[in-house]
Amino acid sequence: MQLSLAERDEKVIWHPYTSQKKGHTTTGIIRGEGVWLIDEDEHRYIDAISSWWVTLHGHAHPYIAHKLYEQALLLEQVIFAGFTHLPAVQLGEKLLPLLPGKFSKIFYSDNGSTATEVAIKMSLQYWWNKGNTNRTRVLALTDGYHGDTFGAMSASGRSIFTNPFRDKLFEVTYIDIESPDHEKLFEEFPADEYACFIYEPLVQGAAGMKMYSPGKLDALLATIKAHDIICIADEVMTGFGRTGTTFASAQCNEKPDIICLSKGLTGGTLPLGITACNEKIYAAYVSEERLHTFFHGHSFTANPLSCATALASLELLLETACQQNIQRITQLHAGFIKSLGEEKINAKIKNVRQTGTILAFEILSEKDGYLNTIGEFVTRRAMAKSVFLRPLGNTLYILPPYCITMDELGLVYAVIREILEEL
Repeated sequence: MQLSLAERDEKVIWHPYTSQKKGHTTTGIIRGEGVWLIDEDEHRYIDAISSWWVTLHGHAHPYIAHKLYEQALLLEQVIFAGFTHLPAVQLGEKLLPLLPGKFSKIFYSDNGSTATEVAIKMSLQYWWNKGNTNRTRVLALTDGYHGDTFGAMSASGRSIFTNPFRDKLFEVTYIDIESPDHEKLFEEFPADEYACFIYEPLVQGAAGMKMYSPGKLDALLATIKAHDIICIADEVMTGFGRTGTTFASAQCNEKPDIICLSKGLTGGTLPLGITACNEKIYAAYVSEERLHTFFHGHSFTANPLSCATALASLELLLETACQQNIQRITQLHAGFIKSLGEEKINAKIKNVRQTGTILAFEILSEKDGYLNTIGEFVTRRAMAKSVFLRPLGNTLYILPPYCITMDELGLVYAVIREILEEL
């Protein structure tokens, strides 16, 4: 008897963020069509979380696929030290003017973790190149998440994700965005010991879609910038329209010195990371001293195929139709939030919130957090109703592709209501 894709998978694959207990199951997906994922039994599921927040325009988008095909016939890969290519240059030319601030240069890598690693190293070496060996400390927001490599983990909040590695991570000073007195930041260590501050603007994704206002971030950034500390915006998740504007930092008056991008950068088609910096940062590396070189790179830095898909995704994002879709989703979310105020539903949830196309709330439970198993129940029940949701513990959220129709989004809302009524 022929084994299913899921059965074959179980024999050879170790999946991320997945308990390896006996009996865990996977679903074999054979193709995607717009917002739909289709399994080997032809069951269809609305991808209501954009496959870990990356799929902007839907699955198997024909325009992106066509641009990928065209590029594959020309150049699939070339070393990016000493060579360049058209897709990388074009992407830099088109993206830099769109970034929220005065950015000068783009440094390519290959995913979100590496984009933040680059930013942290770039900031630390900035001070080293300038002969300041005192500025070596890092500031970060409480509960932040910046990736799973060691530098990114170090800059993230200490959590179940980092527990096994705590004694190997470098020390970070954490800032609570809700703190009324930001000058207390410098009571433990003086401001002139800090090299940089890294933060997720407006929405902290892995923290459970924790949201805060642009005004609070502006106040904090103003305090930090007054001490000449480099500000790094991790927009790996919040970039490319997720918060209602093309970048979350556009909603703030204070702009970052460095910005990190990935996930939606290629519309979810291929891995690619970007770390963009302003001229002040870049100038510290323009030197006759060879030791001032930024000795960092990846084999697939600025991969031509990835850059070509990023260009195609960016074109689609800037089209009027896509911008209207972003605003439409934002408005529909707001209407759904009002409907959740009904007594029979409201008694089962808390902290309903929204930023742009991201909607989230907690399902009332004995304990909040990622290890809460109610999320597994929600996923199973939603998939039985043709919707894919993957709560962060008891935090249920919607973060759909921009091509989702009113009827499709209506189905997602209806399924969530049905599940909440079952609890």
